Amino acid sequence: MIVVEDLHKHFGGFHAVDGASLKIETGSITGLIGPNGAGKTTLFNVIAGNLKSTSGRVLMDGEEITGLAPHELFKKGLLRTFQIAHEFGSLTVRENLMMVAGAQSGENLLNACFNRKAIKAQEEALSAKADEVLAFLTISHLADQRAEHISGGQKKLLELGRTMMVDAKIVFLDEVGAGVNRTLLNTIADAILRLNREKGYTFCVIEHDMDFIARLCDPVICMAEGRVLAQGTVDELKNNDRVIEAYLGTGLKNKVAHNG
Repeated sequence: MIVVEDLHKHFGGFHAVDGASLKIETGSITGLIGPNGAGKTTLFNVIAGNLKSTSGRVLMDGEEITGLAPHELFKKGLLRTFQIAHEFGSLTVRENLMMVAGAQSGENLLNACFNRKAIKAQEEALSAKADEVLAFLTISHLADQRAEHISGGQKKLLELGRTMMVDAKIVFLDEVGAGVNRTLLNTIADAILRLNREKGYTFCVIEHDMDFIARLCDPVICMAEGRVLAQGTVDELKNNDRVIEAYLGTGLKNKVAHNG
């Protein structure tokens, strides 16, 4: 679904992404790992249109999308979440979901003045869909709470829920497990797996929790210094000396050797 070809992103003399090339297959849950500063989030930002690349190409379903704005990619079904959740704190959880859909009738001044019936019907449909999403994520009990009052892990679930309010094709998840307790992390993992298996979502996941990556992802891509260092299964990367040296640490190498 996504092909990245020789992508570069420079900030002055710093090459945050330095010739990265990779593929994300349709229907996969692809993991993206690497040490801090490897260029993972910058790569996400370039693919998702939050940053302009210095050079290189990004293709989606064979169509070049390099340099398209986030709202243009949104319409194509490419969505992303962030390390720190971006909720509308003064709105309820349900209202946060209802805001996602584009081209809503109430955004048109004439409709707002003369076609209140159509607006009401659309809002009722969006509310019903939001309730379905909340039930899918097992957070229906949060529907009427203001988003600023829910936990960090629940905000991550809310971000995932927002991708379900539109016809997403591929979702880039940036450290979805950061700061999330183990129980909620398992809930998030379950939701990702169900979205992948039942609704055909393709995912690319940045995460440092290797147990989370091992449960969800195949393949896994390791980045270091702005480049793709290796790709394979979690077990293959755990036994890759270059990956161990760059990211996983000699302690893991010794553990692997000890366990045979």
